Amino acid sequence: MDAIDFSHHLSPISAARTPSPLKSLMKYMSMDGMISLAGGLPHPSLFPFVNIEAEVYSPGVYLPSNTSESDSELLRFNVHRNGRANGQVVDLATGLQYAPTAGFPWLLQYVRDFVRVVYQPAYKNFDVLMNDGSTDGWSKVVNLLCEPGDYILLEKYTFPSTQANWIPMGCKGVPLEMDAHGIRADVLERTLREWDNAHPGVKRPHILYVIPTGQNPTGCTMPVARKQEIYDICVKYDVIIVEDDPYYILQFDTYKLPSVANGHTAPPPPPSYDEAAFLDSLVKTFLSIDVQGRVIRLDTFSKTMAPGNRLGFFTCSPLFAERILRATETSTQAASGWSQSIVSELLHAWGPGLGGYLRWLSGLQSQYVIRRNWMCDAFAKEFDAVQEGDEVIVYGKGTRVKLLSFVPPQAGMFLWVKVYLSENKEYAGLFKSSSEDPETAFEQKLWQDIIDAKLLISPGRFYVAWEGEKKPRDAAERDIVHFRLAFSMTTKEKVDLAIQRLAGVLHHAWGLA
Repeated sequence: MDAIDFSHHLSPISAARTPSPLKSLMKYMSMDGMISLAGGLPHPSLFPFVNIEAEVYSPGVYLPSNTSESDSELLRFNVHRNGRANGQVVDLATGLQYAPTAGFPWLLQYVRDFVRVVYQPAYKNFDVLMNDGSTDGWSKVVNLLCEPGDYILLEKYTFPSTQANWIPMGCKGVPLEMDAHGIRADVLERTLREWDNAHPGVKRPHILYVIPTGQNPTGCTMPVARKQEIYDICVKYDVIIVEDDPYYILQFDTYKLPSVANGHTAPPPPPSYDEAAFLDSLVKTFLSIDVQGRVIRLDTFSKTMAPGNRLGFFTCSPLFAERILRATETSTQAASGWSQSIVSELLHAWGPGLGGYLRWLSGLQSQYVIRRNWMCDAFAKEFDAVQEGDEVIVYGKGTRVKLLSFVPPQAGMFLWVKVYLSENKEYAGLFKSSSEDPETAFEQKLWQDIIDAKLLISPGRFYVAWEGEKKPRDAAERDIVHFRLAFSMTTKEKVDLAIQRLAGVLHHAWGLA
């Protein structure tokens, strides 16, 4: 089964794009015997770069041992100006030249194989193309699909930068209620069913933007059954799904709250590795149930290698890929040749096939499990905590004052903390005063107190879906504020100290110290 035609979803700008006449000449330059005087390409002999040498970890290295790494844990490779003559998959002369807009052929084939094996698209003629990371990818999708004034379906709490791209266009978000498994399908269906009555004369949203795994900021992960419900609704109402999934590989087992005395204090032994079991453990993607080609998926190497690569890729139907290519020709032109060269040779060094990269990803996954556990365990140590279903409920130490709760994430890098204000006397005073939004006022003060304690976390208001002019606060969120805590970028000692400082601020603010 091939993708169906979704050209009616294209923005007028995207539909009107024509091929770059100069880029159309590129395919002739590689023909045998061709002498090209057409392109303004600098000669590679005039590039100052001759060779790149890199040392990298082997794909099976146990990452906690990196502080005492030995040469046996390292692999070495070169990207040389004439490298392909020596068995490299890309040569530096080509890598630093104007490149094919879609990406380097070897890397595109590798990514295509990865998508086929790991994501398992449900239709045959899916296409892949490289981009400069998911922020660049999303920007191109906005230009592909959005018109000024459009409404965009998205999670109630979402990554702020995704909204900053379309807010200047006069677009608005349609926030959808979430539970521990992401967007609620019943809310999505009701929103679309009632749209014409609730918004007479306003075009119904035709784009759903979703971060389904380790969602930023809430940390929730959407199971495949929920994805199927949402996909079926999007088919019914003809909605394109943008599956932005930077944390997909960082999936975890279910967290169990330890006793303080028996916390997860010792580093676990190196995990055993079985490629088939690793692949089977990953939740199915929207691509895997997309029989029509209505999903545009964004992936990135930022979370699996390094953000500085600025390298990611789209998976989508040929129609969307071709339109994105037209836009790329006149903007970024191609993903970074440096990054494509180095990443290509790294993946090649980790070969054969996908095996080395998959093993590396499994090792990354195990490390983020450890970091998730550090943070959750620290809450159990500094507060009184109990696990109730999906949630951990946190009380003041030695009290029954409910301070906060969180759902231990099963993927990603973030803990989304819900703070309960009803038993805070200072907040109660704000609520009785003339403050129109006591939650936001108290959140701002509490956040400043946390900063004064030398701890920086993200206020929940940063992640609220943009609806245009200020909307009244949802009554369901009365007496509640949120904070996002990242467990990705610190040591266990600093995590313990951070939660200790947070506990000190909260106990003092609630008069429990």
